[in-house]
Amino acid sequence: MNKNVIAKVDYHDFISGDENKRAQFIKEFGDSFANMGFAIVSNHGVTEEEKQALYQVSETFFNMPDEIKLKYHDKGNAGQRGYIPRNVETAKGRTVADLKEFYHIGQELSPEENAAIGYPNNIFPEELPELKEIGLKVYRTFEDTGRNLLKAIALYLNLDEDYFNDKIEKGNSVLRMLHYFPLENTDDIPPGAVRAGAHGDINLITLLMGANAKGLQAQTLDGEWMDVNPSPNEIVINIGDMLSRHTNGLLRSTIHRVVNPVDLEELKKPRFSTPFFLHPISEMDLSCLDSCVTADKPKQFDDITAGEFLDERLRELRLK
Repeated sequence: MNKNVIAKVDYHDFISGDENKRAQFIKEFGDSFANMGFAIVSNHGVTEEEKQALYQVSETFFNMPDEIKLKYHDKGNAGQRGYIPRNVETAKGRTVADLKEFYHIGQELSPEENAAIGYPNNIFPEELPELKEIGLKVYRTFEDTGRNLLKAIALYLNLDEDYFNDKIEKGNSVLRMLHYFPLENTDDIPPGAVRAGAHGDINLITLLMGANAKGLQAQTLDGEWMDVNPSPNEIVINIGDMLSRHTNGLLRSTIHRVVNPVDLEELKKPRFSTPFFLHPISEMDLSCLDSCVTADKPKQFDDITAGEFLDERLRELRLK
């Protein structure tokens, strides 16, 4: 069997009530994560109208002058909410910042509840009120879809279907409105800079809504790079480091990147995408599951909580 294949599955098969379709979904979905760390899912819940509305509001915001965008950059929240400007985020192990800027939306809770949990408050631009409306709508849809996809993963791992529910309720998930800004020529690219340097995600799983341009690549088990090109109505799901640790590497957190266009005309065009980073609550114990530790595969990772791991990685990314 070729393990360098990313499965394409239909979310409706898991929630349809048809037990045969559900079982097949769980097997294909889980196997794809064990082999490649990625899967592609159709019928994910965000409508085409909502997707286009989000992209429109993203384009409007990122086309605003820097002095307006920077009003919503709070250096005190380690890049967890609001606007994060260009030349800030740097992939782990790299010294050159990625060629991107982005906007983060988190749980929409009261300031008092955020303070009790330890989350920063959301920041929304007063010049663009529709960003809050459509941003939170997509956030909640992906949170619901992600909760169900984690149920499929739990069943693949022979855990109780609701194993992750209490671990992600009011979790520190983040919706990222992402802009790979256009460049007029290759001289504008700092040496070694790419749109997103090779990295693994921090969280449990990521739900990525189709970018409007190619460039996403995942690293195979052989160390080769392969293109990940979903159809416009599909989303890409990948395993993050937290879930890989928790499963002792059974589910792969695959290194991936977004490369610069080779074609100069494509380089001059903006690229927008929207990843939803599904995080657990900070207290979640990421210690390796006993069922994933065997004589053939001894424990690979030290015990750590999700909050401790997130803090560690934010420092590595130079966001904190």
